[in-house]
Amino acid sequence: MKEFKKFFLLLLTVSLLIGSLYSTGWAGDQLRMDDTDTMAQGWSLLDLLVARPLSVAAGIGGSAVFVVTLPFTLPSGSAKDAANMFIVQPFQFSFRRGAPDEDITFGKNQPRSEYD
Repeated sequence: MKEFKKFFLLLLTVSLLIGSLYSTGWAGDQLRMDDTDTMAQGWSLLDLLVARPLSVAAGIGGSAVFVVTLPFTLPSGSAKDAANMFIVQPFQFSFRRGAPDEDITFGKNQPRSEYD
C-alpha cells in the first residue's frame, strides 16, 4: 500500500508540473488554428463530435419547450423572442458556423437570426 501511495504522489506531482508548464504558455496565446497545433485540432474535433450534436439536441428539445410555452408567449407578444431563443439560436450554432471554428461565441456576439 505504501508503494501505491508513493507512486500516486509521484504521478500527481508530475502531472501537476507538466500541467503548470503547459498552461503558462497557453495563457498568452488564444488557440490559433494552424496545421501544427494539435491542441487546436483537438478542440475542432471536440466541437464537431460534441458541441454540434448537443446543440442539435438542444434545438430539438427547444422546439418542444417552445410548443409547451406557446400559450404563455402568444398573449404576451414574446413568441418571436422565444422561438429565437429555443429554436433558431441552437440550430444556428450547429449549422451556420464554419467547420474549424476557433472563435465560438455565445450570447451577444452570436449573429442574430433573420426572424428578429
